[in-house]
Amino acid sequence: MNKEIPDDKKIIRLMLAYLCVAKEAEASLVRKVEILKRFGLADKEIATVCMNTIQSVRNARQILKKKPHAKKKTK
Repeated sequence: MNKEIPDDKKIIRLMLAYLCVAKEAEASLVRKVEILKRFGLADKEIATVCMNTIQSVRNARQILKKKPHAKKKTK
């Protein structure tokens, strides 16, 4: 079931998301998406916060999927 979030809660959610990446002003879109996806934001919401297109956010998500994870050192 898809619950609709009231407008005032959406605004607060987007403001908080913006504050999370505000210090990352010089960061790439990929880095911002990496941070914001932890909060379960939709592509449209991330695009709004980052002032980019939805397709740019989708592309950044694809880059993150292809990005190799940190490798563990074994002894």
